Amino acid sequence: MLEKITPLILTYNEAPNIERSLQKLTWAKQIIVIDSYSTDETLEILESYPQIQFFQRKFDTHATQWNYGLQQVTSEWVLSLDADYVVSDQLIAEIKELSPDLQTDGYFARFKYCVLGKPLRGTILPPRQLLFRKNKSIYIDDGHTQLLQVRGKSVNLSFYIYHDDRKSLSRWLWAQDRYLVIEAKKLLETPVSELSWGDRIRKQKILAPFIILIYCLILKGGILDGWHGWYYAFQRMLAEIILSIRLIEFEKLEQINSSN
Repeated sequence: MLEKITPLILTYNEAPNIERSLQKLTWAKQIIVIDSYSTDETLEILESYPQIQFFQRKFDTHATQWNYGLQQVTSEWVLSLDADYVVSDQLIAEIKELSPDLQTDGYFARFKYCVLGKPLRGTILPPRQLLFRKNKSIYIDDGHTQLLQVRGKSVNLSFYIYHDDRKSLSRWLWAQDRYLVIEAKKLLETPVSELSWGDRIRKQKILAPFIILIYCLILKGGILDGWHGWYYAFQRMLAEIILSIRLIEFEKLEQINSSN
């Protein structure tokens, strides 16, 4: 099965992460990387792996970037990874033994979220459909991120993939604000009847930050992870606070503009 798979990775200034991700992909004959004109040491790291073929494309949306990457893949299957994902040895062994039938076009894997390299007991991240048939799949934009549409049946894998982002907190704040501007616009432009209950709560602006703090610490067991768990819970609470601030800002600007 591994011989039928091409890993596909998006990068932009991922020098703190990409090496650890690539070290778990040495089994791949070819790795496709789509880079958004990195200015750090990312390209130097990529050039040290002979099986990597990288392309540079100016970033516009996640979906178009991923779909451009799919166009470069020639294998039947794609392993779609962010640069801060580390595929566990157990997951690689599981994938190696897969024998998908004609009805199975994709596979989901669960996350082990890491803070400063330490895996946590739980995460708010849903499983990711990271392995899929290229000719049965396409990405579409969904708020601040992308959504993969796969025709046919998808199956859950048993083992985990590690989300281990070692970039600076300043970079995380920069990225979160960019994402949350898009997310706020999506929440405001989507009719309430079409929003999930979680997004309806977020749109109210007040409760979501406190709910996510309790959810991460208590329901996901973060309090048992010590300061790493508190770090993650504070991060997620801060992201919800920024979203609330952006929602207030956009609503008030809309009122000002409509009154002029």
